[in-house]
Amino acid sequence: MNTSTNANRLFVASCLALLVTSLTFAIRAKIEGVFTTDFGLSAQEVGWAFGPAFWGFTLATFLGGLIIDIVKTQRIIWLAFGAHLVGLSMLLMADNKVTLFLANLVIGFGNGSVEAACNPLVATLYPNDKSKMLNRFHVWFPGGIVIGGLLAWVIVSQAGLSWQVLTSLLFIPLALYGYLFFGQSIPETERVTAGVTYRDMFRNLAAPFTILALVSLMIAAASIPSMAPDFSTNLPYYLLGGFVLAVIIEGRIINKSSLLFPLMLLAMFLTASTELGTNQWINALLEGAGIDPMIILVVVTGIMAVGRYYAGPIIHRLNPSGVLLSSAVLSVAGLYWLSHAEGAAMTMSAAVVFAVGICYFWPTMLGFVSEYLPGTGALGLSVMGGAGMVATSMVLPIMGRSIDNAGPQATLQFMTILPALLVPLFAFVYVLIRKKSNPS
Repeated sequence: MNTSTNANRLFVASCLALLVTSLTFAIRAKIEGVFTTDFGLSAQEVGWAFGPAFWGFTLATFLGGLIIDIVKTQRIIWLAFGAHLVGLSMLLMADNKVTLFLANLVIGFGNGSVEAACNPLVATLYPNDKSKMLNRFHVWFPGGIVIGGLLAWVIVSQAGLSWQVLTSLLFIPLALYGYLFFGQSIPETERVTAGVTYRDMFRNLAAPFTILALVSLMIAAASIPSMAPDFSTNLPYYLLGGFVLAVIIEGRIINKSSLLFPLMLLAMFLTASTELGTNQWINALLEGAGIDPMIILVVVTGIMAVGRYYAGPIIHRLNPSGVLLSSAVLSVAGLYWLSHAEGAAMTMSAAVVFAVGICYFWPTMLGFVSEYLPGTGALGLSVMGGAGMVATSMVLPIMGRSIDNAGPQATLQFMTILPALLVPLFAFVYVLIRKKSNPS
């Protein structure tokens, strides 16, 4: 790392950039009803207009991961800043589904650019504490949702001010992170400093073309209603089997690579859907719990923020794969308990267990890839982050349909399947990593 690099300043700037990202999620949840009541949009139209916030994020992370070592991290950061500035300005002027769609597309692209630039930057700044510092960096996603939720309650619900006032507050952390990044020496990614070639970075993904094709299909399925998967037919299962076969052929036969990265990518689909899917639908899932679901969301995200900040000793003791295995077990327990909980006390207790379970998923997945698959470079981190977000965009309508047809409790029971699948997967990874660490 360049001796002139101010690691602490760059880390704080990265955290503020992620804070802007998380605040857009919190504010979007608050203004959903405004566009229905004030501008006459249906819930379906609002949902369509919010969609680009997810798949725009994925497009930006993939593009950023591909070009970051060509155009440099600094340019991706300023691309994120510009997209946030333009997107938030567009949001303030949005008054129909098209302008709301375009605003969310630009904001989503800015959010994804933050993820594409700052994840590898944090890993580069702290090469000996990657998982710990990535967890501390990702404190600001749940932390921002807590802050945004409280601001929305105070400014809109209590003070009666407009949603535009709430949205305008995002320009404060935006200006701060722009100031902190301005004029700073930003180091090259680890892949570049380690001398790993661009071609090797692709090969270390094991099956890059199959993975890109899969995620592209997922983006299409999430954004085009006619392409949504119908699990009452065999087609989705045939497609899944075909992609598994393609990964094996491209990864093992053609590239002769380990399939650990595709395995972790599969885990990212499941961990992100468990965390973000459940939290996004928490109002509908827990509306009859005897306690305001928004209070539960604030408690859950608050626990996640605190847990991520103090993740270092836990990761040191269990290592990333052990943390992920423990998280999967707790997530199963928490979701199953939530699906059977009755009354405010039992629901809150179950939510606390669930919060501890999902707390470390996202940042520790990224830390695992950075530590054990460093040859995948910034692209590996970007693919992981983008895949997690597009998986969420796919699971949300599936959950919504389940809530409509089967009810909240049945939907929570259905969602328990996702972390249940993660338990044997992470157990296998845990044993594999221990064998590699102790070959004797």
